[in-house]
Amino acid sequence: MDLVAQAKQHIVEIDIDAAKNSLETSLILDVREAAEYTAGHLPGAFNIPRGVLEFKIGSHPDFQDKQDAHIIVYCQSGGRSALAAEVLNKMGFNNAVSMAGGFKAWTESGNEVV
Repeated sequence: MDLVAQAKQHIVEIDIDAAKNSLETSLILDVREAAEYTAGHLPGAFNIPRGVLEFKIGSHPDFQDKQDAHIIVYCQSGGRSALAAEVLNKMGFNNAVSMAGGFKAWTESGNEVV
């Protein structure tokens, strides 16, 4: 948890309402494992698991040359997404943010899941 706490000091976290309001103008990145993603995800989300993010993001067609795009990153509860947002920012993605509370908070708020 210390790594997550440290990451959260260097990133921007947005709440569920801000994420919902930005779905159509942002790239949505689900960093959960493939099975989690398949079971349900945010509308329009792309899946790149946290464990392979650094290796896959550069070759993913929807993220190539998108260093200035607004990217909303989420996981199950907010830990992996905080770490992922920090890494993305270090990799030159200037507007990566983490969705606080993750998929769990999203579903508990009654929002749409695909």
